Parts: sequence; structure tokens; C-alpha cells
Amino acid sequence: MSYYLSKLILEGEHQGQDFKYCINDSKKIARSLVAFANTDGGRLLIGVKDNGNIAGVRSEEEYYMIEAAAKIYSKPEINFDVKQHLVDGKTVLEVTIDPSQNKPHFAKDEDGKWLAYFRQHDENRLANKVLIDVWRKQNSKKGIFIQYSKNEKFLLDYLEKNESISLSAFSRKVHITLKDAGQIISDFIVLGILDLQHADKKIKYKLADQFNREEWEKKQNLP
Repeated sequence: MSYYLSKLILEGEHQGQDFKYCINDSKKIARSLVAFANTDGGRLLIGVKDNGNIAGVRSEEEYYMIEAAAKIYSKPEINFDVKQHLVDGKTVLEVTIDPSQNKPHFAKDEDGKWLAYFRQHDENRLANKVLIDVWRKQNSKKGIFIQYSKNEKFLLDYLEKNESISLSAFSRKVHITLKDAGQIISDFIVLGILDLQHADKKIKYKLADQFNREEWEKKQNLP
């Protein structure tokens, strides 16, 4: 085994790497491709078991299933590169995905629904509407206009005293719809005011570490 491949396998599975023993479902592979593209990019090592042992791919059919995952079961299509590694007569495919400039990407599930995923640690996580909205706003040529109303001010006041807040809690506390609450939160994330916080399979929102409210309000000429 080459030093390069050995080093990758020793890293184990993490946010930028996933092992696949084999491919028998292009839709499942599409989730991983989409998650990597929507996050920081990454690689799939196909023909490698979860424990790092080499199983090898079965045939060229595996490549075509990857291609189907990227072009048929991902929307927009995912660009990828493939390298082959030969280990003791067994072939391992290294599939590399760059972080996308065209987020969000969606993967088609077994029920025909298009769902967005992101990568967290060694898992593909389902993206919620707020995160999808963030990706769309980041790729939009339109600027973001903040109406600094009592709702926005409440959110900042609350997060200065509390570690985080969920979308539903914010919606309830200021008596606005989930959609309107999500718009405020996604705007604040794009502007670098808020960050996502992942805990116990739940997504919450907290003040970004680098955010300085006093300086920000001065720049906005806010009282």
C-alpha cells in the first residue's frame, strides 16, 4: 500500500473523509457527495471498510454508480475527481469533491424528495431551511438589508445573556412566524453576526465569536 493511501486510511472517517465498503445504491452516495459539496469538500474512499481494512471495489460498475450519484441523484450536479489505488490486487477508488460555489446541492431520496445535507464530523446531516436560505443568500448578488426592529434587538439581547437559541424558541418569544424568524437568523448568519451550533442532533444559533455588537451598531448608525 502506498504511503499516501495508508496515511489517509489512518486518519479514519472525519468531516472531510468517508469510507465506503461498496456501492449498491447511488442515492446513498449522492448524500455524501452533496454533504461534502455543501460543506468544506472531502473525499470518499470506496473499497475500504469502516475499520480501515481494504475490501476493494467489485468492478467498473462502481464508477458508473458514482457518476449517477453525482449527475442524476444530485441537483445541481456535483463535480468530482477519481483516482485508483491498487493494493494487493484490490482496487480502492478515491473520490474527491471540492467545496461548491453553487450551494445548495440536493440529493434525491428513496421517496423522490430532494434534500440538502451538510457534513459534521463523520456524519452527513440534513440541512434545515435556515441553512439552505444562508447558502442561497451567500450566492446571491443582492445585498442584505437589515431592518433593526425590536425582534432583531431582542435576539441580540437574548444571546448576550444566553449561550444559544433555537429557531422555534426565537419565533415563540417574539411572536412571529417560523419563516420570519428564519429570515432574521439567516440574515445574521450571512452577515457574520450569528453562528450555527450543533448539539444533540439539534441546530441552535449563537453569537459569532468575532462579533462585536458595539462596533457593529456604530457602523450601522444605530442608537
